[in-house]
Amino acid sequence: MELHPPYEFVHPDECADATDLDWPFWAARALLSRPIDAGISAMLEATGWASGSDRAWMFEYNSDLTTFRNTHEWCRPFISGHVQDLQDAPVTMFAWLHQQLVAGRAVMVNRVEGLPRAARTLKAEMLRQDDRSILAVPIAHDGRLRAAFGFDAVREYRRWSGAEIKALFRCAELIALARYGDRARPDADGGLATPLVYLRGKRGVRGVDPNAVVCLRSARNYTEVALVDGAWITDLRALGLWSSLLPPASFVRVHRTAIVNLRHVRAVDIDLSGAWTVQLRHLPGALPVSRSCRAELKARLGL
Repeated sequence: MELHPPYEFVHPDECADATDLDWPFWAARALLSRPIDAGISAMLEATGWASGSDRAWMFEYNSDLTTFRNTHEWCRPFISGHVQDLQDAPVTMFAWLHQQLVAGRAVMVNRVEGLPRAARTLKAEMLRQDDRSILAVPIAHDGRLRAAFGFDAVREYRRWSGAEIKALFRCAELIALARYGDRARPDADGGLATPLVYLRGKRGVRGVDPNAVVCLRSARNYTEVALVDGAWITDLRALGLWSSLLPPASFVRVHRTAIVNLRHVRAVDIDLSGAWTVQLRHLPGALPVSRSCRAELKARLGL
């Protein structure tokens, strides 16, 4: 039995040409014949089956590469799906993987349990998904990393061939052109505006961008909402209602009296007694973090 290292970083120039694989053709046909999202999904399914993988997936970065979100996923029957789990997750969750993707290398993990300590948060997430092996290939456009896609092996350990990795790099080029190229860019008036959340005050209703909300604090039957411009707005509804109104990918409850926007978390402090507090941008002081909320906050920050 041939032994392989637990993980490998692969540059496309190191891979043999995939002369016997039709994956780039399948990708081009899917992307040209269908709407972009449906085309990506069809390509993931085709290559997932062909490679013998258990999952095929894609995630995309935000504009400043600080968060990512799962956008597409195919799963073999009886294999669990996880596309809904990682939405606006911090890149710190898989920094070890990310640094290789930025450098234009594929990352192949042959044995998840062999990952180094620097990859412990990635390892924890892969084990949660029952992964034994993974392959991730970067998707770049205009010299900038935009996304990544690849395979998971759940039923048994896998090591994908250089030809398969080369084929995926070529598929990545096609996705980049279709997803981020000039033809994919909407007209100036064609993009959708960010949905607003509406605050109901005594003098009327005000719509605000969710990203402009720093935190929400309970004020008995009302809710105090802090904004990035320093303003505080009193909403005439209780904090409990806001748990179901806010985008769950960006907001997390840290206390029965407070909900914070993860985009504005500046620090989490632990004092000598073991008490937790969270510091937020645009807000002086700190908010307490209750014991029951610590695990969720830690997971959402990728710690």
